[in-house]
Amino acid sequence: MKIDTRLLKKVDYGLIIIVLLICIIGIVAVNSATHSLGGERYIKTQIASIIMGMVSIVVIMLIDYNTLAKIYIPIYIITNLMLLSVFIFGEGKEEWGASRWIRIGGFGFQPADFAKLAIIICLAKFLDDNKDILYKPSVIFKALLFVGIPMVLILAQPDLGTTLIFSAFVFGMLFVAGLKYKHMIIAMVVGLVTAPFAWFGVLKPYQRTRILIFLNPEQDPMGEGYHTLQSRVAVGAGMIWGKGLFNGTSNQFGFLPQKHTDFIFSVIAEELGFVGVTVLILLYLAMLYKCINIAREAKDDFGAYLATGITFMLAFHIFLNIAMAIGLAPVTGKPLPFVSYGGTFMLTNMMALGIVLNVNMRRDKINF
Repeated sequence: MKIDTRLLKKVDYGLIIIVLLICIIGIVAVNSATHSLGGERYIKTQIASIIMGMVSIVVIMLIDYNTLAKIYIPIYIITNLMLLSVFIFGEGKEEWGASRWIRIGGFGFQPADFAKLAIIICLAKFLDDNKDILYKPSVIFKALLFVGIPMVLILAQPDLGTTLIFSAFVFGMLFVAGLKYKHMIIAMVVGLVTAPFAWFGVLKPYQRTRILIFLNPEQDPMGEGYHTLQSRVAVGAGMIWGKGLFNGTSNQFGFLPQKHTDFIFSVIAEELGFVGVTVLILLYLAMLYKCINIAREAKDDFGAYLATGITFMLAFHIFLNIAMAIGLAPVTGKPLPFVSYGGTFMLTNMMALGIVLNVNMRRDKINF
């Protein structure tokens, strides 16, 4: 496949460098977090995931992003079939209280990770087709039903964290597409009215427990509140400069749970301190700022909706993970983009970045 050299000049290499710097911080943090677990295999997997992700970026940039709009119906159908297959072939229920993984041979992945990106593509196309009549309640209802089906399938796994991520980017895309404020107010009122039903009829007992523990983790310090309390201890212990790599007490002595995935931010805070997490957060802000500008400068609405959805998805992932680590959000099990250990999560985030770069490359119409 041949690509016009003029497109190569429009690649945002600054965005790629920022993400690679974040990935390097992630490799260092995962190395420290898994040092006592025989970290070499974790590092190899993490580096391999980053390389595969970079390859996926190159492949995605070779294809005009508008091609995705032409196949959004097959993407939507396949995505829902993958989510349904979790209930038949899913693994992990015994350990984590949910079936979210599908294993094919020696390769395991979470369909919900790919579903986020797939539904962003499908919703972007739906909004592009209906942007002139989005003010109609019937169209809004169709949009919510369109994304509601995969959201219900994910919530039923159960996976509340990913469902919240869906809600974030759906709201962001609808807002950018021109959703009126009165519709937002109505949605908020409906949400408040249905909250009691959701609490008793939708949330699982362990999910309700997580929310109650979030409000007062001290009520069960050695049980459900252990994760939150130990994460707070690790974050506070880092102070300004941190204790140094491989020197974090909570990290190295095993007090911090899920330290290479969900609580990787706590590892960085303990060992690199306020300075380390500030550098990481500034890199994230720079990444999101570039993504927002790409959305604003997109040559068409479909591209703008794509970049907007991906930006909201990444931003809410970052916010939710950091808030969880410092005790400002319930434990939802959502990893930190480009930092946490995990092949599927890294790959899907890299693919998302590839789509944003693709939109940026083709921001001006080019005649071949």
